[in-house]
Amino acid sequence: MSTIGPQSATTEKSHQHGDEVRYEFFKVIQDYLDQAAKVINLEPWVGQLLAQPKNEIIVHFPVRMDSGEIRVFKGYRIQHNNVMGPFKGGIRFHESVSLDDLKALAAMMTWKCALMRIPYGGGKGGIKFNPREVSRAELQRITRRFTHALGSNIGPEYDIPAPDVGTNGQIMAWFMDTYMNTVGHVEKQAVKGIVTGKPVTSGGTLGREKATGQGLVHCIVEWAKDNKFDIEGATYTVQGFGNVGSHASVLLAKLGASCIAVGDHSGYLYNPEGFNAHKLQDWVAAKGSIAGYPGGKSITREEFFSTKADMFLPCALENQVGEIEAGLLDVKLIGEGANGPLNPEGERLCLAKGISILPDVLANSGGVTVSYYEWVQNKRSESWTLEEVDQRLEAAMKRAYREVVTFAREKGTSLRVAAYGLALQRIEAVYREREIFP
Repeated sequence: MSTIGPQSATTEKSHQHGDEVRYEFFKVIQDYLDQAAKVINLEPWVGQLLAQPKNEIIVHFPVRMDSGEIRVFKGYRIQHNNVMGPFKGGIRFHESVSLDDLKALAAMMTWKCALMRIPYGGGKGGIKFNPREVSRAELQRITRRFTHALGSNIGPEYDIPAPDVGTNGQIMAWFMDTYMNTVGHVEKQAVKGIVTGKPVTSGGTLGREKATGQGLVHCIVEWAKDNKFDIEGATYTVQGFGNVGSHASVLLAKLGASCIAVGDHSGYLYNPEGFNAHKLQDWVAAKGSIAGYPGGKSITREEFFSTKADMFLPCALENQVGEIEAGLLDVKLIGEGANGPLNPEGERLCLAKGISILPDVLANSGGVTVSYYEWVQNKRSESWTLEEVDQRLEAAMKRAYREVVTFAREKGTSLRVAAYGLALQRIEAVYREREIFP
């Protein structure tokens, strides 16, 4: 079994419900794009350009396993759009990785970067396998062979990967080292920015690991101010206790909020007194999941979703909240730590019930924002303090939150459509200025 720390966003299988129609994540994202395009009267030709990724790269590569067996893996890198800057997005190691999901996630990265005013475009990649089922040595060989197979399809000024579900700083260090050793000695030190989310000692930035959870909490704090909601003494539930869910929980605990139910791929736990977020985070780091944690009572998935609380933070995989789950939810706010955790039916029902939703494109964009800060530090051979990183992130998240809320109010849309609309306006402005070559 792999000893590589916890998953970046603790996972749970999608498509749980027997007769459920195949969930087409990319189509869902396109529908949001279409809604936002109508709101801002997007130029049709710009919409056409954004409707499909620029490049879809699929590689098959061999890896020698510990047994001596040669196993062929399938890897992907989707490059959605780079009109604003280099492609940027995570690398996912998970058994459910598919072309459709990665196209959706790459498109979302384009919107996130435009919304946050970061000079990047959207990308996403991954390998279809379960990283928990291989040894550490096998995981390293898989990562290095994948990096090598991608070759010149990635680069610090062209396409910059980062951690995602099933990957972490250690995997990024292997990624960087492999890339460095393929570019030649003269350029070796100039390509540290090939990935972000690296360990700090290998050129990463302070504050990157907690950045996505931190950004989510900044949005919750701003929403609380707008809605005269007191975070101190509030209760919340969190699905997925990997990088995003655990860091958001630790930060919310400091603000006096209490996590009363938690779930991940191993099951669900309930504690009306509230979990100790630090202890649970340490447990997951050591054990790989919340399973066996002594501080809570085991409950079913249905019981988890029907737990009455002030806030629900979905921080696992996409398509976790459909009509059934939305019908069970009894909360005031949903903060999307994961990408696409609510499907359209689930979202419609939640909004009809008067639940506020902080959409993924805004709420979890702290990760790519601090990835950008890491890349800038690498380019300048600088190292910023944690205070500098935190201050910049807080300012960026608050500005984006205000812009989205103002747009939603002015145009009479949901926060999600507002976030897409703002991103589209900025991308459209660039296309209008640059036009099409030749």
